[in-house]
Amino acid sequence: MTLTQFFGGVREGRVTVQRCLQCGVLAVPPRAACAECHHTGWKDETLGGHGLVASYTVIRVPPGRLAAEAPYAIVVVRMAEGVSLLGRLTGPIDAARVGLPVRLVVPPAAAEGPPVITFEAAAGR
Repeated sequence: MTLTQFFGGVREGRVTVQRCLQCGVLAVPPRAACAECHHTGWKDETLGGHGLVASYTVIRVPPGRLAAEAPYAIVVVRMAEGVSLLGRLTGPIDAARVGLPVRLVVPPAAAEGPPVITFEAAAGR
């Protein structure tokens, strides 16, 4: 898998990771060799899309191109499959909390650069 393929999936609201064919470790973003065993054989797997917020921060003074969007929450999400992803939480920033159940969603169209992995609170999870 290439970074272009990875971000193509993110644009559609899914995250595809690599599973090492030798040791089974998941890797995201894609890489040439496994960080655990250095094997170069991979199998692509699409994450189920659900996880829990492990950490978060609220961005109040963003980089220039994002100034109009502040404040917004950036979250570290521990996915059900065990990998952690950094992304943006939609909705009110005061909803952000450690342990919040979230799900992947299609991110807003990015004017420039790669899309941002985007989460929203998951009702009933």
